[in-house]
Amino acid sequence: MAAVSTWQTGVVTEIGPETAHAKTFRLRLAEPRTHRAGQFYVVRLTAPDGYHAQRDYSVASAPGGDDIELTVEMLPDGEVSGFLHNVVEVGDVLQVRGPIGRFFSWDGVTPILGVAGGSGVVPLMSMLRLARRGNSADLMRLFVSVRSPAELYYADELPGPETTVVYTREAPTHSSRPVGRLTADDLRPLVGPDREVYVCGSAGFCDGATKSLLDAGVEAKRIRVSRWGPTS
Repeated sequence: MAAVSTWQTGVVTEIGPETAHAKTFRLRLAEPRTHRAGQFYVVRLTAPDGYHAQRDYSVASAPGGDDIELTVEMLPDGEVSGFLHNVVEVGDVLQVRGPIGRFFSWDGVTPILGVAGGSGVVPLMSMLRLARRGNSADLMRLFVSVRSPAELYYADELPGPETTVVYTREAPTHSSRPVGRLTADDLRPLVGPDREVYVCGSAGFCDGATKSLLDAGVEAKRIRVSRWGPTS
């Protein structure tokens, strides 16, 4: 098996919408590599003149198999995300490198809590899928903060007894929680002395979530954070 530092090709076998601004791309890898839930791949585009542009995208699919799924948010003036959303079609071939990011990955054995803001749910969805596939859903609790129902990734699959979704700007009619940012009170029922916590989202979200977790009694050493800065 080739090292993860080498580039390989992936054929786009399926493209599906998640929200109005996000799509999931399924890739069939030429050299399949088993990733750990929470890791990411680098996608590289090459122009005819040799110019390269590359971005990191978390794997949303559970480990195993010859395919990976990458969920990509379309960003304004996005160089790579714009090409993926507007140009790439099923059958196209992309260059990818990975999997990368062992620190923010899960073994599927130890109990964890995932705390996601918006698109930060992508690597945590890989963890949730791994837990559900192994009939170990009790190992994984997932808390997702999102602006509105229209912006919730994996809306048909994510809901379940182990998941909690809160809305910061617009909530569905059946929601009993008022809209607003997550608080320590939201997280306190989900934490426990035996759970590691994985936080993923924008820098601002991660800072707020980490503070809320500390206020809820979680030790700092048990919190792993993956901050997503602006990418295109």
